[in-house]
Amino acid sequence: MTIDPRRRASTVLPGEDDPRRAAIRAWLSEHPDPSPRDLAEAGYVAPHWPRPWGLNATALEQAVIAEELERAGVELPDNPIAIGWAGPTIVHGGTDAQQRAHLPRILAGEEAWCQLFSEPEAGSDLADLSTRAVRDGDRYVINGQKIWSSWAERSEFGLLLARTDPDAPKHRGISYFICPMDSPGIDIRPITDMTGGSHFNEVFLTDVVLPAENLIGEENQGWTLAKITLMNERLSLSTGGVLWGMGPTTADFLELVRERGGVDDPLLRQRVADVALGAEVIRLLGERMLAALARGDTPGSEASIKKLLADEHGQTVMRLAKDLTGYAGLLDDRGPLGADVGEWHWGYLFSRSLTIGGGTGEIQRNIIAERVLGLPSEPDPGLGQTWAEGRRARGR
Repeated sequence: MTIDPRRRASTVLPGEDDPRRAAIRAWLSEHPDPSPRDLAEAGYVAPHWPRPWGLNATALEQAVIAEELERAGVELPDNPIAIGWAGPTIVHGGTDAQQRAHLPRILAGEEAWCQLFSEPEAGSDLADLSTRAVRDGDRYVINGQKIWSSWAERSEFGLLLARTDPDAPKHRGISYFICPMDSPGIDIRPITDMTGGSHFNEVFLTDVVLPAENLIGEENQGWTLAKITLMNERLSLSTGGVLWGMGPTTADFLELVRERGGVDDPLLRQRVADVALGAEVIRLLGERMLAALARGDTPGSEASIKKLLADEHGQTVMRLAKDLTGYAGLLDDRGPLGADVGEWHWGYLFSRSLTIGGGTGEIQRNIIAERVLGLPSEPDPGLGQTWAEGRRARGR
């Protein structure tokens, strides 16, 4: 069996003569070089969102639109956190005023967002967060610390989770806010990671004042919205390619091996074959998910497993690329099989984060075990306690 690592036609999507394809092509003929605003107004940036922001598109229609835009060489706005996470949250729980203020600019790529969720003592157990939001009339006063906030230093707004009721169970006393990142009292400190860049930040909030109108949804009900955000985050990270849409891809790697005449060592050659097979398994999982959605079903284990497989696959690809560089792989200016380094060295270092971001591999396995396989849940020592009681019991 020969597996082509390049793009393969879907067996689920409708054919070339489908009227939905014709409608998109007609629009593209009228907008041969569409601006981000054109794409947003047409509903093509987030077609699954409800009108007027999207097209209420089904999963099948979304895939058709994506395929036609890619075929035409049209790129959507590069605004992943805003479009992938902030937008759906505001669509679901935001007020009319919040939607009008933010969604058009988010879709046009004009408004950058970050996520103010994780804390030094609340990462995997996010619901244990301790950043406080205290109501003071028609405003909230925020104090606390966030960490691993991607692109906080260049974002206009942040999705902020803060505790508004410490005497409620930890999942029930959390509220969700829109936080302008230029608010007085916000201190953003870049974290230099092993790639040498500063993708992440720690954010300190000291007496930050947010108007009550920045609350998304109801007070103390933020965890429900947080789960929507996290679901969109994990789906986004599982569909972005070998490095979440950044840097080299599996197809780039296999094409490089082909261009360089293959691999002579039988063990390394088998590892290359394993990479090709792994990419095909992930692609077929995506096809199964798409087929389930096209039938009106909710994807089951495929959706839960795909992110875990994709993250580990990305690390496998980059580790093999380094091994094919030989001793020169110890340097940062050598690429695999004598190729220019390009982003291969950066990709190898960045790939370490894949099984951490958006939910660690261990957490993903717990979710799969409990929700897919039906295994018993892990014991919760804080069951039946308020957040404050749980913190005191742990000496915090």
